[in-house]
Amino acid sequence: MNETKQKQIVAIWLLLCCAIIFAMMVLGAVTRLTGSGLSMVQWEPIMGIVPPLSQTEWEEVFRLYQQFPEYKLKNLHMSLEEFKAIFWFEYSHRVLGRFIGVMFLVPFLYFLFRGWLNRPLTLKLAGMFVLGGLQGLMGWYMVKSGLVDDPHVSQYRLTAHLGLAVIIYAYIFWVAIDLLYAGSPAKLDGKTVPVRLLLFICGFIFLTLLSGGFVAGTKAGFTFNTFPLMAGRFYPEGMYVLEPFWRNWFENIATIQFNHRLMATLLFFLVPLFWWRAVRTVPSSGLRAGVHLLLLALAVQVTLGIFTLLQSVPVSLAAAHQAGGLILFTVALYLSNRLIKL
Repeated sequence: MNETKQKQIVAIWLLLCCAIIFAMMVLGAVTRLTGSGLSMVQWEPIMGIVPPLSQTEWEEVFRLYQQFPEYKLKNLHMSLEEFKAIFWFEYSHRVLGRFIGVMFLVPFLYFLFRGWLNRPLTLKLAGMFVLGGLQGLMGWYMVKSGLVDDPHVSQYRLTAHLGLAVIIYAYIFWVAIDLLYAGSPAKLDGKTVPVRLLLFICGFIFLTLLSGGFVAGTKAGFTFNTFPLMAGRFYPEGMYVLEPFWRNWFENIATIQFNHRLMATLLFFLVPLFWWRAVRTVPSSGLRAGVHLLLLALAVQVTLGIFTLLQSVPVSLAAAHQAGGLILFTVALYLSNRLIKL
């Protein structure tokens, strides 16, 4: 098998890993939205793969949950059957994380022993695996913040958990695209594409995703459920009442939601600007389709965001909104990877 074919196989494997990580992030959103994230109060990386299998085991797991503040302060009248409903979301999220680890490690070792990986690529893949392990630790560090007196996960830790997941996803996706298109750079016939604007947009989408993490962590989406104004005003009351000032950006619900809206609005203008400039200068039909897709992904994402807000954050719409943000980021990453090499 020639080297080009080997790279394509490795790239497809990495893209499959990206697809599972994508599903993992959406499942994480559902877990958070259904209030399931604190249902498993122990971290057992190995034995935690086995769920409760008998009535006695279920009762023991429920008894452990009852010792923590979420049950005592929020779910005091929860039945065992109701507990099972939230438990399965968090269990599925953790098991999927372990599956990603196995799905990555086994092919990685196979490709390594077959001699398909050069040293730079080996180091990149090893770095991805280490980041995945750190993400597992970050997830438990996040959960621990809600197992204390206040049954509320820290928005700082939640956003860090989300941000690291997106970074891992982006890193794997970028390397996969590098391998998939190795030796076949796009040609623009001397025309200029606004690559710097695209890279800025890509980074700004990432920051907007992080902003969404703070919206989720503070439950800011359950307030000011009107659009385009917030309680009848462009600037809602109480935006900067916390001291010191910087806390408003991360702890003040009004400020957090306003900032997320503002960032989405800026993207609403930046992406069409890129589309207008790029669609005339990209002769490749494949890349031009990507430029159109970026604009479409933005339109869908903004629509989902508005309806999620107006409907007071139903689980289905909110999960779709997170998925839409990841799709928008993915398309921007793809275009950035392909166009930056020109």
